[in-house]
Amino acid sequence: MPTPIAVDRLVTGVLEDVAARETKVSFQDIKAKSRSMEPPRDAKAALLTSGCSVITEFKRAVPYLGEIARLDNPERMTRLARSFEEAGVVMMACQTDRRRFHGSLDDMRLIRAATEVPMICRDIIVDPYQIHEARCFGADVVPLQVALLEQARLEALLDRIESLGMVALLEIRSSRDADRAMQAGGTVVGINAWSLSSDAIDRGAFAEIVPGLPESLLRIAVGGVENPRNLLGYASQGADAVLVGESVMTAQDPTALARSLVAAGKHPACPSRKTP
Repeated sequence: MPTPIAVDRLVTGVLEDVAARETKVSFQDIKAKSRSMEPPRDAKAALLTSGCSVITEFKRAVPYLGEIARLDNPERMTRLARSFEEAGVVMMACQTDRRRFHGSLDDMRLIRAATEVPMICRDIIVDPYQIHEARCFGADVVPLQVALLEQARLEALLDRIESLGMVALLEIRSSRDADRAMQAGGTVVGINAWSLSSDAIDRGAFAEIVPGLPESLLRIAVGGVENPRNLLGYASQGADAVLVGESVMTAQDPTALARSLVAAGKHPACPSRKTP
């Protein structure tokens, strides 16, 4: 039976952590620094490669299992990131949520510095401070959980992400979320199989939502990928990429799994988007 998650407490915790960090680095300072960073890497170009691309996500823990990967050694983390890039992964993500995933922005900065691919900052983003902060630590893509944000706030945060040259990844879990993402002007969506309110997973969500999306919208399947068969299933339903976290972090040979997923996504039989 799925374990309930108090969503309102998630947001409260995020805001508390943001307030604590802002006492050390002011909003004006983090904003100014973010605008002085080198330009973001091109995430959309990475998603438009042929076949179904693979995004690997670094995470130390998950809320319902605790620690899943020993990533305390920076050298091991950078070595793993480089091996994923050599395997053909087109983008990487890093869980920076300290409370639930034991992550940090420093993890993301370390991984990005070790590779040449775009980086997704994986966190619950609800405040403009976090967007500028993510840019300072190397984010090229910032997610927005559509269900957690009122429409005006969703659109304002999306505009702020794009004003820094980054890509907003609008994470959706329902057709209603999809409608709101399109209304906000999103260009990249992540259809997340994981529930926000529990540890339940719904691999059928992608197939249910995709038919209502315009062809121009780039689609990432988030969650539920454990093997090449899962990737091919998502690709056949219209996924431009899959984001793989827990399964690759817990694999006996993470690089071998990443390599097998990349090979499946590049196989001639794998459906490929018609480039606009």
